Amino acid sequence: MKTTNINLRKLISELNKQEKPIWKRVALDLKKSRRNRREVNVSTINRNSKNNETIIIPGKVLGDGAIDKKLTVAAFQFSELAKSKIEKAGGSAISIKELLEKEPKAKGVKLLG
Repeated sequence: MKTTNINLRKLISELNKQEKPIWKRVALDLKKSRRNRREVNVSTINRNSKNNETIIIPGKVLGDGAIDKKLTVAAFQFSELAKSKIEKAGGSAISIKELLEKEPKAKGVKLLG
C-alpha cells in the first residue's frame, strides 16, 4: 500500500484487526489505487437494497440517479449531491469508521459495489 492519506492508512489498519471477513474485504478494496476504487451511484444503491438496510461502499458514492429508501450508507467518500439525496430520503450517510464503531460485528451490513 502506497497511499499517503494517513486517515486511510489508519482506517485500513483498523479494519484488518477486525474478526469479521467483511471488514478485511473492505480493507482490501480500500488498499486499491484511487483510480481502481469503487464508485457507486445512489441509483445503484437504491436498486440493490431494501428499506432500512445498512450498506457499505469501499470507495465513493456519487449522486447520479434517485433514491427513495431510508438507508444507512457507509462509504470512504461521498459527493455532496449523493449525501444530500441519501439524507433527503430519510437515510444517513456515514463514514466507514463510524459504521465500524457502531456495528463492529457487521450484523446486517451489506457490501455493495
